[in-house]
Amino acid sequence: MVAIEEARRNHLLAALPTAELAGLAGQMSIERLSLGDSIYESGAQLKQVFFPTTSVISLLYVMLDGSSAEIAVVGLEGVVGVSLFMGGNTTPSRAVVQSGGESLVLSAKHVHDEFARGGPLHGLLLRYTQALITQMAQTAVCNRHHTVDQQLCRWLLLSLDRLESNELLMTQQLIADMLGVSRGGVTEAAGKLQAAGIINYSRGRITVIDRVALERAVCECYSVVRKEYERLLPLHS
Repeated sequence: MVAIEEARRNHLLAALPTAELAGLAGQMSIERLSLGDSIYESGAQLKQVFFPTTSVISLLYVMLDGSSAEIAVVGLEGVVGVSLFMGGNTTPSRAVVQSGGESLVLSAKHVHDEFARGGPLHGLLLRYTQALITQMAQTAVCNRHHTVDQQLCRWLLLSLDRLESNELLMTQQLIADMLGVSRGGVTEAAGKLQAAGIINYSRGRITVIDRVALERAVCECYSVVRKEYERLLPLHS
């Protein structure tokens, strides 16, 4: 059982009417997630969904040779495990904790019950899924047409939007794995941002010093994704 104040830390849940949220919070638990934890693996049966509050989770597509690339990132704005309520129950992607913290957890049974009931959560989850699909599609376009520098800026901004902080704990190798590029490319791109006074990077800790400059440096993909979330989920733009 979770206090309603804690449930409101997830923006998706906070958009629910108070009575609906109170009932849902009574069915939830809180789970502590650590950097690198696997929430679910490719093809595994999903048993619960996660509503992050202080954690950020990356959705990765893994190739047969073990290489991977991030297709979306989820934090306090959303939910991880959409295939559970969309009827698939499994997904070819993998979910890994990108930034450690807490998440609210709701079991598969309660998810199915709430979705079948057709209440406020039903419509909210569908709108969120549409926004998530936009993020996935824009990520594919960005990875094909934009430079590593621009991809890193997009990744940083999307990650920060899903945290209540201007800091990320992330090694350059992990960022390279997320973006599906070489570590050298990330090192060079991060070095440019640091030299420009936009970020500070030290010992796996990235601090954004000048967000305005970071937004000037990013490609159009970031604003496309952000605007779609604002359009579909306007209470927490």
